[in-house]
Amino acid sequence: MCLCLVFFAVLAVLPEPFSLWKTAENVYRQFPFYQMVEKEAQEAWKETDPYTSQMAAQAGQEYARQLNKNLREEAEVVMDEPESGSEGKMDNESVKRKTVDEEKADDSTDTKTTETAAVPHPEMDLSPERLADHDFLLKNFYIIDENADISAVDLNAAGFLAEDMRISKETEGPQILIYHSHSQETFRDSREGIRADSIVGVGDYLTSLLIDKYGYQVLHIADRFDLAGGDLDRNAAYDYARERVEEVLQENPSIEVLIDLHRDGVAEGKRLVTQINGKDTAKIMFFNGISHTISQGAVEYLPNPYIEDNLAFSFQLEYQAALYYPSFYRGIYLAGLRYNLHLRPKSLLVEAGAQTNTVQEVKNAMEPLADILNRVLNPFSNPL
Repeated sequence: MCLCLVFFAVLAVLPEPFSLWKTAENVYRQFPFYQMVEKEAQEAWKETDPYTSQMAAQAGQEYARQLNKNLREEAEVVMDEPESGSEGKMDNESVKRKTVDEEKADDSTDTKTTETAAVPHPEMDLSPERLADHDFLLKNFYIIDENADISAVDLNAAGFLAEDMRISKETEGPQILIYHSHSQETFRDSREGIRADSIVGVGDYLTSLLIDKYGYQVLHIADRFDLAGGDLDRNAAYDYARERVEEVLQENPSIEVLIDLHRDGVAEGKRLVTQINGKDTAKIMFFNGISHTISQGAVEYLPNPYIEDNLAFSFQLEYQAALYYPSFYRGIYLAGLRYNLHLRPKSLLVEAGAQTNTVQEVKNAMEPLADILNRVLNPFSNPL
């Protein structure tokens, strides 16, 4: 405890831009002190209330380590491994966008249960040393498309976690834009023609959570980009979506975060389900386009100046999921093209469940998704 007080006292007197919380959030992993705290955490358990645990997990991660150690002593915990394999969708760049159609586990229905995520309860070692292991990072956080050239990007967990993703809620206009390149995606029990039962209805629920519970200003557009030409066409949908989103961004320069919300396509016998807070909840997968393929190298006609920013954004979200909702996320899929992720530094494509999930399971997934978004965009804040 004395060492902690000395550490934060030093941070408190540092000049801008090295303010207390910014430094604690972005630089603590580089301090020798961190290893000392980690060693102490392995020797003794310290009780902390939920608010303090949230602060510690995001500012120093010491509490997360202690809780992880405590839980591992009580029960054997197995981490979900990312899925492999694919079932394709086509985008406007005429290249198959791989989706995941099988888990590494043999069971075709994933019903792994996790505890309520009031406090961090990671199910694997998230220490800087483990995250610095490239093989560990790939195995536990990423799914690689067979044509994606990942040698073109630096998967640096420490660098990703150090990036400041905070946004201000005090703006004149919306901070977040939610849209759907594939607006016609539906679920196992969707009623035909009912907006509430489609991916757009799921977006409505995410929008309400971000506004009502977390206090963001959110713009949700429900344009039918995959029907823009008159017939269902998911190949051209990204082109139509890009044109419209660019217009919206020009009209609303305050927008910092773009979320293209989808559902995945998997084998019919597979369900992507876990339990969170006692509710059947669809699992999610984040998606990054890196504009580099094995066959072409750099895809010059699809420039993306924000590849590193997008990678950092999705990794920070998945890291928060690993802390608070360990069975919720499927991985970060790295594909070789772009998928309109060049429009803002904080651009995100999310696959929420699949066609085999129920509408309610996917809507339930929006609750932990909104929570981890808030933990990245506005750390140290409490829901309204």
